[in-house]
Amino acid sequence: MAIARFTIEILRPVPLTPLTVSARIERPGRRVQLVSGSLHAGDDELCRARAWRIRHTDLGDGIPEEWGLPFNGPEVGASLEPESDEPAFHRTGVELRFVSGSFWETGPSTVWIRLRRPVVEDEEPSPLMRVLAAADFGNGVGSALEWGRFLYINTDLAAYLYRQPEGEWICLDAATHVSRHGVGIAESALYDSRGPIGRAMQTLFVDELQR
Repeated sequence: MAIARFTIEILRPVPLTPLTVSARIERPGRRVQLVSGSLHAGDDELCRARAWRIRHTDLGDGIPEEWGLPFNGPEVGASLEPESDEPAFHRTGVELRFVSGSFWETGPSTVWIRLRRPVVEDEEPSPLMRVLAAADFGNGVGSALEWGRFLYINTDLAAYLYRQPEGEWICLDAATHVSRHGVGIAESALYDSRGPIGRAMQTLFVDELQR
């Protein structure tokens, strides 16, 4: 079985302290399962996740598959130039290579993202780990508002995968949409080196930093 949809609700900031993870199967099944997990720091619940797992099979040549990329691969992308030497996930946790757009410019962008280190020490990152680590960048790399003037925080992340990713690099073709009421969404088409794999969405809280 493989995860076809993953959602996470971000309830509180995650502190740099020991954390507790719990997981359960909410809806068992041989073909479709609903699983969930929760992240705690002491008695405080920080994040709550749910995922649908669907059995994998081979339906034959009657189902066409999408292969190929509508843009360049990471080998020709422009690397993100860090704005400081301080450790931060976008500077030291991942490598970003832009084939269109830029981290510091507003508007849509297309960027390849690769984890620099394992999520769990001494364990090879799973395909799902690679996708979710990259998908959470959608509202940042495809920002619609000026950096330093507006705050836009995602309250959740939902990723939909119809094919499991292959390789280290995940690509986001990302764009953000914001209303004057302070609510936005970020949407990303997801790719690996062979072609499309799914979609990701984020709900955004938006405000002016001067307030």
